[in-house]
Amino acid sequence: MSNNGPVHILLVEDELNIARGLMFNLEEEGYRVTHVEDGQSALDRLASNSWALVILDLSLPGMDGLEVVRAIREADQRLPVLILTARTGEADRLKGLSMGADDYMTKPFSLDEFLLRVQGMLRRSRWYRPEPVEGEIYRFGSNHIDLEEGKAWTAEGEMKLTDLEVRMLRIFFEQEGKVLSRPELLQRVWGVSPETETRTLDNFIVRLRRYFEPDPSHPIHFLTVRGRGYRFHSQGTEEGS
Repeated sequence: MSNNGPVHILLVEDELNIARGLMFNLEEEGYRVTHVEDGQSALDRLASNSWALVILDLSLPGMDGLEVVRAIREADQRLPVLILTARTGEADRLKGLSMGADDYMTKPFSLDEFLLRVQGMLRRSRWYRPEPVEGEIYRFGSNHIDLEEGKAWTAEGEMKLTDLEVRMLRIFFEQEGKVLSRPELLQRVWGVSPETETRTLDNFIVRLRRYFEPDPSHPIHFLTVRGRGYRFHSQGTEEGS
């Protein structure tokens, strides 16, 4: 764990039962974990956030895990990558390591050994990766947002974020590109029943657009998906697309 809070681990695993178990145990150890199920989603997340470790399955839908390793190494030579896979062949192991993975474990595996390897990889990575002087910074458009400190820097200047605003932004960032329904947001941000009838969420979205959109009346980041909910895009896209 760093001085700035829990280290952030990206878990790329399409077997949900395995993913849930790993997330539970990693979070019990004090790590923060984001889970995605395919290689392209992993690369999208890696491009828009800071990570301490990637735990990667090889047999993924769409892009193969080895292609993900190659892409990671092209972008970052130092980000630790732990391959966790059912491929037990020596050739697969050697290929994964030769393409840039730092460690390789085969399923089934010992949970205790897995946690020790994660701990060791994170410790070794700190030997050559200095602690960041900034907090958990997320950037999109002209905006810089420090979720740990609850601060944002926008075209209008520096501003302080409320705890609810930080919670909402974290959910949008972690679920980028996915439609988040009104009931889900009401429950996760405010902890109220999904059946609650309230304009609070709509007013909140208006406020985020006023803070972070180049033109709040024509949003490109915080989009309304009519009849379904809201969706966030860091790169910007047309509403309804």
